[in-house]
Amino acid sequence: MTTQFSFQVSTRCSQTKARAGVFHTPHGAVETPRFMPVGTLANVKTVTPTQLQETGAQMVLANTYHLHLQPGERIVEKAGGLHQFMRWNQPILTDSGGFQVFSLSEMRQITDDGVIFRSPHDGQMINLTPERSIQIQNALGADVIMAFDECPPYPASREEVEAATQRTYRWLERCISAHQRPDQALFGIVQGGVYPDLRAAAAEALAGLDLPGYAIGGVSVGEPPELIAKIVQATTPMLPVDKPRYLMGVGTYKEMAQAIASGMDLFDCVIPTRLARHGAALVKGERWNLKNSQYREDFQPLDETCPCYTCQNFTRAYISHLVRSQEILAYTLLTIHNITELVRFTQKIREAIIGDRFTTEFAQWLS
Repeated sequence: MTTQFSFQVSTRCSQTKARAGVFHTPHGAVETPRFMPVGTLANVKTVTPTQLQETGAQMVLANTYHLHLQPGERIVEKAGGLHQFMRWNQPILTDSGGFQVFSLSEMRQITDDGVIFRSPHDGQMINLTPERSIQIQNALGADVIMAFDECPPYPASREEVEAATQRTYRWLERCISAHQRPDQALFGIVQGGVYPDLRAAAAEALAGLDLPGYAIGGVSVGEPPELIAKIVQATTPMLPVDKPRYLMGVGTYKEMAQAIASGMDLFDCVIPTRLARHGAALVKGERWNLKNSQYREDFQPLDETCPCYTCQNFTRAYISHLVRSQEILAYTLLTIHNITELVRFTQKIREAIIGDRFTTEFAQWLS
């Protein structure tokens, strides 16, 4: 890890592999475990950076693929990088674009060199290689950048997953060679599908490269939740204990709690913003549809224990009215609450780990 990045584990749970730590970056510290909101196009939908900061978010995501298509990394670079462009002065992570490219199953061709795909914006053919992904991320300027990987869908045959896992490792080596900025930490991604031996081999190979951090990818792409838990439980202990561990695309209470018990540190998911845009709130792990008639005359806050701006100022009835009226404010208020909900959940787990109360206070989510 470069001198601008460090990770220290301060406390370990006595009953599980859960740990509380601090990940230091050039734009500040991230207290782990921590949920990270997704801001695909250099914005977390419907909220301002100030509102986002008030949710307790410490690190946000942006996406290489989408920003390459619009507005283009050169514009972001000319603006002074992502932090300046989106006016977020805390840590940022950029996904490599691998997942988005591989979801274009009808529009792309995979080779050992990279992926050729047709832009959904203007129809132009784009050749995204590991080197190109890193060049784009170097230009965007996030604190943490992700290696370009091949994310096989679920279900996929063992042969397909094995080929994708091996290609991901070869691409990682090329990403390392292409990476130019010491103020950016390059994380490798463990693939391997639902095959424990492929995951183990991939984790061992990546650990040998001594990267600043490690991610588990290729989960939450269609597998049942119990299978995700098994993959994470088996793979996490094989990753270096002194580096941050990031579980990609996971953000439910149960998934995060179980992954934290396995030793994971960082999480991201579009759940809080996507649910908000559909008029739904996350309340103590449950999904509430504010369009339902039961909320029309309910003058309580969404959660009387929640410190967020929404819960401190507005009732369920008012938010239900806004949702039914398709007012944009509804999506802003629900996003503020939903992000606060998931960030607070990981904050509470962190406090419980420090106090060695994790398995008792979060037992309902660990079984």
